[in-house]
Amino acid sequence: MNDVIVVGGGPVGLLLACELKLAGADPLVLEAATGEERRTRSLGLRSLNARTVQSLALRGLKEPVERAQWEMLDELADRRGPAGADLVALMVELLRKGQIRGHFAGLPLLDEGGEAEYLMLRQDRLEGVLAERAAAMGVRIRQGCAVADVAQDTAGVTATLAGGEVVRGAYLVGCDGGRSLVRKRSGIAFEGTPATMTGRTAVAELADPGMVTSSLRSPGGLVNLSLVPGEIATIEFDGGPDDRDAPMTAAELQASLRRVTGLEVVVERLETGIRYSDNTRHARSYREGRMLLAGDAAHVHSPIGGQGLNLGLQDAVNLGWKLGLVVRGAAPGSLLDSYTAERHPVAARVLRNTRAQVALMRPGAQVDALREVLSEVLELGEARRHFTGMADGTEVDYAPGSAHPLVGRFAPPLERAGAPGEVALREGHGPLGEGRGLLIGTGDVGAAVAGYADRVGSVRLPADAGLGGASAVLVRPDGYVAWAGDAGAAGDALTTWFGPPTTA
Repeated sequence: MNDVIVVGGGPVGLLLACELKLAGADPLVLEAATGEERRTRSLGLRSLNARTVQSLALRGLKEPVERAQWEMLDELADRRGPAGADLVALMVELLRKGQIRGHFAGLPLLDEGGEAEYLMLRQDRLEGVLAERAAAMGVRIRQGCAVADVAQDTAGVTATLAGGEVVRGAYLVGCDGGRSLVRKRSGIAFEGTPATMTGRTAVAELADPGMVTSSLRSPGGLVNLSLVPGEIATIEFDGGPDDRDAPMTAAELQASLRRVTGLEVVVERLETGIRYSDNTRHARSYREGRMLLAGDAAHVHSPIGGQGLNLGLQDAVNLGWKLGLVVRGAAPGSLLDSYTAERHPVAARVLRNTRAQVALMRPGAQVDALREVLSEVLELGEARRHFTGMADGTEVDYAPGSAHPLVGRFAPPLERAGAPGEVALREGHGPLGEGRGLLIGTGDVGAAVAGYADRVGSVRLPADAGLGGASAVLVRPDGYVAWAGDAGAAGDALTTWFGPPTTA
């Protein structure tokens, strides 16, 4: 029997599989499409926000993803004309300075201090990095394996493939998108609001490329020319697409461009295209028995603001170590209850702010006025920090109201004792890089983690390390602080998050 079956081999499924492997589980990834099919559907650029970049750094993945970004941008500059190359060069400059923090309904969120961590690349490039890491770790990935049905019993979960093959696992996680088969079979409700807009992104050739320029908002909607040569996107606030699955035609894209721009645009050729909407829905729970959900299977919303991929990757980082410990028998199944408890409120906030962003993109004098007011608000430092916190995921707090300011928050960078400048967190090696927890203290904390060597490491810091008045903090494998207090009282927190200690 497989430890965990992961249905869906996109970025969320691949990262989850890596996290499970790191935690000591043996996952099997089942992906319906082949690699080439996924590449042809990978349109547009995806942004990785500060929290996702920090999470990738914990696992030593930031550098390879960053390399993939620079390689892609170099290729784009080579493929574009002089004006396009200048645009790519500007993006490179902003990325290198660390000033990009995304946007809110098209209103830029820039960090003049240059402290932001933000990456941008095509989804297939990200998948390539994650697939390479998964393969190096020994993760089994089967492409071209469509799952036709799933069912669970008291002993495990069964996945039936389209060809009739039956696969068994102790647990199963649906990373299979917004129309998730796993979610439907689990019976988890998926409630929300219907589509009010239609987005189209395509690779196409225009008779007169100079006729169309990017326009954030117009009476007919908006149009955007991607940094990727030939990619063009439109959004119309028309109630949503009639048929998302029908192949897009050149005539359809041409009609959309004409409605949005008011110009007689001619599309001579369309290579490929996709449709999307602001259909916004949220799974009532992320777990039903031995079946769990992550990514778009658990939540869908408008792509405006680019938060969906980050939300799913953070689901994977939150769930992977917990499910790994449970499968190994190191922690009780009740640990999985914290997955929905922590991630559901985070997604609910994202769904709220993406709905707000769609409203702010609509045409009309009233919305124009609202955008002007919001632009003024964003000039205020505290307001800008609030909006950037939403955009880059750094506002997340898994323990709101905690008595200690660090508990529930992502751990700050801390220096090791006796090694100035050597960062104990976000470095891609050490206990966190290995997928273990970390007990950090200003005294000798090694004795406190006796019996947890396979799950928790320890590090001693100077007395002035900035632990908010605590002598020790317990950092989970996902980088979040689980507990803070006196090192001698860490036992209950260790048991809660990592199960009972092993005995000699």
